[in-house]
Amino acid sequence: MDVLYRLFEQHFRSAAERAEPLPGKLGASGRRIIRLSNRQHSAIGILYRVRQENVAFVQFSRHFRRHGLPVPEIYAADLDHDAYLEEDLGHTTLFEFLSQNRTGENLAPPVVEAYRQVIAFLPRFQIEAGRDLDYSVCYPRASFDRQSIAWDLNYFKYHFLLLAGVPFDEQALEDDFARLTEFLLSADREYFLYRDFQSRNIMLREGRPFFLDYQGGRKGALQYDIASLLFDAKADLPPALRRELLEYYLDQLAGFIAVDREAFLRRYYAYVYVRIMQALGAYGFRGFYEGKPLFLESVPYALKNLRWLLQNTELPIALPALTDVFQQIVGAERLQAIGREPDKLTVRILSFSFHRGLPKDESGHGGGFVFDARSLPNPGREERFQRLTGKDAPVIDYLSQQENVRQFLAHTMALVDAAVENYQQRGFKSLMVSFGCTGGQHRSVYLAEQLASHLRAKDGVQVIVQHRELEKQELCGQ
Repeated sequence: MDVLYRLFEQHFRSAAERAEPLPGKLGASGRRIIRLSNRQHSAIGILYRVRQENVAFVQFSRHFRRHGLPVPEIYAADLDHDAYLEEDLGHTTLFEFLSQNRTGENLAPPVVEAYRQVIAFLPRFQIEAGRDLDYSVCYPRASFDRQSIAWDLNYFKYHFLLLAGVPFDEQALEDDFARLTEFLLSADREYFLYRDFQSRNIMLREGRPFFLDYQGGRKGALQYDIASLLFDAKADLPPALRRELLEYYLDQLAGFIAVDREAFLRRYYAYVYVRIMQALGAYGFRGFYEGKPLFLESVPYALKNLRWLLQNTELPIALPALTDVFQQIVGAERLQAIGREPDKLTVRILSFSFHRGLPKDESGHGGGFVFDARSLPNPGREERFQRLTGKDAPVIDYLSQQENVRQFLAHTMALVDAAVENYQQRGFKSLMVSFGCTGGQHRSVYLAEQLASHLRAKDGVQVIVQHRELEKQELCGQ
């Protein structure tokens, strides 16, 4: 963190007063994303240990800005210490804007207009800025070539099919992978391929799109990125809108190169399939292997896209083993259910020490209540309680006898009860409540346990309790 504070002060000539860790991409990439700010300025700091990706993002960003593309300005970088500071593009992704402005299949006109704005920029990345890009900094490959395709297909095979328990004939599937790879490689691949061109990587600020997360970019076919955007699983675009936006993209593309629409469309759905397989591999790795259920929520949407493809498109090559696998997974009821959230409202209650920062929101819903218990009497100051925790009877007795503790807990419960009732009425599924104190051992633990006991008596509420600092002590053998 010190390096980010230093970069902020060097750039703005004033010190950062606040640092707010941001959720979202953190869980997927391993990057630490932190908003630093003071009264005059705000910036996004990145800490990431993969130097090659940092170099690619910084150099690509500077290159795209020279071409007038809306990407964040790189304020400062210290790549020897795995850090850089970039422009703060606000809080609203295209996905969030879409989610807030839809009713089922019906999207509000501003959402469609936002997608059209986004798509109008895509050929400028692919062709205009791609012509003189330094592809030597691409990581891990400079091209979406045979090796890149093999990685994506094996990602799907080993991290989705195997972990989901889907049976397949390995040799027959490998034969289909080989045929599919040859067909994909027959496309013109001399353009910039953004690689992760999807709704969560596009910010909207004052109605204008800004673009992020192109550090995995490389040379490749035009079809891949528009397939990524239009078949972005959880965005769940209606098929009619996907067709309309695809035609709009081809119209925009024609302003840069001669477009053979028949040749483009002949390979387009093969790229849609490979993009969906790559995404399913990612969902399986993060969800099944790493145990992060948020990623599995996208699986039913990806299977919905696969089902539509199987029913409405036909590839010009035969892929019998792969088609059989697709039919198995779209017909598997257990796979349709794996990402569904429970009917109950899940309330995650945490205790923590302010000295070690705020807890991370693993659900992806942006956190919730954070209550500061440092104003309450501290049992840790008394020797008789120092080796105990807020779960031990002597500490519980001591705190429960303090009038200000009882008042604090009553006010807290009233606030949380109101939120729980409102969330249940609105169909929300996740609420996070955190209690912090100095050491995360006594007051915060006691309050978390008391609230958990209170909420467990309610219908339709699932309670999960985590004592962050106590768990760290247990892991360290203390």
